Amino acid sequence: MFNKVTLNDLDCRGKKVFCRVDFNVPLDEQQQITDDTRIVATLPTIRAILDQGGRLILASHLGRPKGSVKTQYSLAPVAPYLAKLIGRPVTMAPDSVGPEVEKLVAGMQDGDVLLLENLRFYPGEEKNDPDFCRQLADLADLYVNDAFGTAHRAHASTEGVAKLLKPAAAGFLMEKELKYLGEALAKPERPFVAILGGAKVSDKIMVIQELLKKVDTLIIGGGMAYTFLQAQGYPIGKSLVEADKRDLALDLLRQAKENGINLLLPIDHLVAREFNADAESQVCQRDDVPSDCMALDIGPQTLANYAAAVKQAKTVVWNGPMGVFEFAAFSRGTFGVAEALAESAALSIIGGGDSVAAVNQSGLQEKMTHISTGGGASLEFLEGRVLPGVAALTDK
Repeated sequence: MFNKVTLNDLDCRGKKVFCRVDFNVPLDEQQQITDDTRIVATLPTIRAILDQGGRLILASHLGRPKGSVKTQYSLAPVAPYLAKLIGRPVTMAPDSVGPEVEKLVAGMQDGDVLLLENLRFYPGEEKNDPDFCRQLADLADLYVNDAFGTAHRAHASTEGVAKLLKPAAAGFLMEKELKYLGEALAKPERPFVAILGGAKVSDKIMVIQELLKKVDTLIIGGGMAYTFLQAQGYPIGKSLVEADKRDLALDLLRQAKENGINLLLPIDHLVAREFNADAESQVCQRDDVPSDCMALDIGPQTLANYAAAVKQAKTVVWNGPMGVFEFAAFSRGTFGVAEALAESAALSIIGGGDSVAAVNQSGLQEKMTHISTGGGASLEFLEGRVLPGVAALTDK
């Protein structure tokens, strides 16, 4: 369970606070921010530090510049955007370390905000280089990590600096993420239902194995379902399959049966002859998928089964879409699961990535208990792994 120092344990007044945030936001061709979810999610932490009179140094990455300066990955567009949201100036640093940054930090007053340039312009960030860690740590007195989305990376700003600046605390977003995900896994209210989707079984093997120790019902959809179905001898036509994972799929099915877990797979499908948004589709039962067709979504009977399981649940964790929801014709399964969750009284946790995109597209985000900001991090957490960015924080 979560037992780390949090922002509530810190006195930030007059202190320089290095706060790792996740401002890895999408930008259009005019360098305008097209989705501010990650910025908005960290506002409570930013405001709390400033309200205390802290001198806030914000640090983030954006995109994958791979250790060199690439102007299209500059965080410069974020500074004015954030300034509007918090109603005070945000100074954009020309770099993330070095003499100019040190001069800007030295001139900060209580309540000032400085945004460092993209950390990944330096190879030392992803390599967790001790010298780069030291340069970052020397800028501040306290450390706060509010970037759950990067907590599974042992990078300079997520792990290295946290070991040099003490106390190293969790921001409010980090605390919320770990509380919901941690409690859902450690002491879920039952029935506990997990919904897993996405393309490949191989991406979710460890998650499935971990969840089979904890859930009452495991629902599987998306491309990964067809490896399970083919392993059981059902025809899947041209559907996505990982032939080398069929034995594993059978083993997971066996584990579920031995543990008394209700493992639900599609009993009907929406299929098409080609992978295309405009492809003509038809509903097929589980045992009569045409050899020249591929399943691109779960069928109506499957959706009804999955919705019924969700309706009875007290805790639901969802990670991964039920079909190719980017194509309107094949989005019904994914959006139907979102609707079932929205109508359910269960504690609902949406575990990052495409599931979040689907919930946002459906307009039902306000009806979910918690939407995770970290795709890879939430997956690794569900796998039972230790996240380096969390482990590095100071214990209470």
